[in-house]
Amino acid sequence: MKFIVTGTDTEIGKTVFAAGLAGALGATYWKPIQAGLEDGADADTVATLAPGARIHPSAWRLATPCSPHRAAELDGVTIDPSALTPPAVAGPLVIEGAGGVLVPVTRRHLFADLFAAWQIPVILVSRTGLGTINHSLLSIEALRARGVSIHGIAFVGDPVEDSEATIADIAQVERLGRLPRLAPLTPATLAHAFAAAFPSLCA
Repeated sequence: MKFIVTGTDTEIGKTVFAAGLAGALGATYWKPIQAGLEDGADADTVATLAPGARIHPSAWRLATPCSPHRAAELDGVTIDPSALTPPAVAGPLVIEGAGGVLVPVTRRHLFADLFAAWQIPVILVSRTGLGTINHSLLSIEALRARGVSIHGIAFVGDPVEDSEATIADIAQVERLGRLPRLAPLTPATLAHAFAAAFPSLCA
C-alpha cells in the first residue's frame, strides 16, 4: 500500500496527517525534499508523533524554508527530478510532498508532475477554513489534468459541514474524514483521533 500525501497549501496540518497515516499503517515515511531545517525537519515531527513509523532519508535537505526550487538555488545545489524515485521498502509507504500540489521542484517541474510520473494514489489534505473550496477544487483539477489518481480528500480543522460536503460533491472525490486540531498533540492523542476520523485508512 502506497499513498502520496499532498495539500492545498502550506501549514495546514499535512505533516500531522501524514504522521497519523504512517502510524496507523506502520508505514515507511519519505519526504523527498525538505526545505527549511532551522525548526526541524518534517521527518522529525513524524518520527516523534508516529514512533512505529520508519523514516526514509530525504533525497534533498535544503536550509531555506521556501519553495524547493528557490531553496536549492540559495543552497547552490541542483535538484534532478529524474533522480526522485520512491524508495523500494517492505510494507506500506507514505510520501509527503511540500506545500501545495503546484509547488515547484525546479523551475520546470512541479510536485504534481512528480506525482503523475510515480502513479501512486494521492490523498489531498485540505483545511476547513475560509477559502478551502476554491483551493481544494483547484488542486483537484491540477491533479486530474495530469492523470493523477486521487484516493480521497482529508480535512483538518474545526468542522465546516457545508464546505466539506460541497467540495466532495462538486469534485466527486471520496471524503475520507476530518482530523481536528489536537491540544495536546502527542502520539497517543494523534493515534486515537486518526483512528476515529479515518477508519477506512486504518482497516
